[in-house]
Amino acid sequence: MARGTAFLGCEVAVLGGAMSWVSERNLVAAISNAGGFGVIACGAMTPALLDAEIAGTKALTDKPFGVNLITMHPDLSELIDVCARHGVGHVVLAGGLPPAGSLERIKGSGAKLICFAPALALAKKLIRSGVDALVIEGMEAGGHIGPVSTSVLAQEMLPEIADKLPVFVAGGIGRGEAIAGYLEMGAAGVQLGTRFVCATESIAHANFKRAFIRASARDAVASVQIDPRLPVIPVRALKNAGGELFTAKQREVAQSLDEGRVAMAEAQLQIEHYWAGALRRAVVDGDVEHGSVMAGQSVGMVSREEPVAAILAELMTQAAAALEKRAA
Repeated sequence: MARGTAFLGCEVAVLGGAMSWVSERNLVAAISNAGGFGVIACGAMTPALLDAEIAGTKALTDKPFGVNLITMHPDLSELIDVCARHGVGHVVLAGGLPPAGSLERIKGSGAKLICFAPALALAKKLIRSGVDALVIEGMEAGGHIGPVSTSVLAQEMLPEIADKLPVFVAGGIGRGEAIAGYLEMGAAGVQLGTRFVCATESIAHANFKRAFIRASARDAVASVQIDPRLPVIPVRALKNAGGELFTAKQREVAQSLDEGRVAMAEAQLQIEHYWAGALRRAVVDGDVEHGSVMAGQSVGMVSREEPVAAILAELMTQAAAALEKRAA
């Protein structure tokens, strides 16, 4: 993990997965204070909201933390400026290739840039373009997912790119033994989201946390795309009526496209806004039946509410024990 901790400036190279409405100042600061690396989920925040969130996080921790920005955000340029003004040390860009100029502006502010690479070809392209680190996330993860499992991505990509820059593995990681395995394969660290949702410091609604604690791995299912014209990135969440509502929303947007009432870009944006609203209903309001309860398949390993420090300590103890056993 030395390479990962040196890059992030923390004690254990565990990034907090950026989960909209969940990864806010309280959880982010708690992860960083416990020795990990918290990441603010900007999601659909306005520049003013992000400004307040970064300031709020700084008030709770003096440790390093990062900010996750979505490439398709209409105010991406202003959000980059907000991060630069606050001297944010690490910016995580999610949602596709960085738009023209964004990479240079982030690095120009002195921040390290971390990008997601769901395929080897894209990883190589991002490395050539000058990113500082990569996250490779498998389809076991919660929220927006790609089509390939974490174990396959790690086998395919780590031997090719791990010697070029720090690579963090994400998706379905719930125990330290898995962390040890990816470190042995060349990863510099890992990213976890689902395991932190039920942290004592997480502001997620009690209903949301209860849904996680009750769920098994098979309850976390991926959404279905019903119209090939709407390239909906699948979202993994716990099965509920909200999944059916999303299918209905896709039909409604597809009909608007058919009738020429919306352009393709607007149609795709409507789908994204649906998820932001549905997630808020579940996380903040506690409507776990009609909202979106985004969760990774590691949700089956979430069995209780406990402090972030206890979660990280357990993971590191498991990882160390696994490595010692292999070395014996």
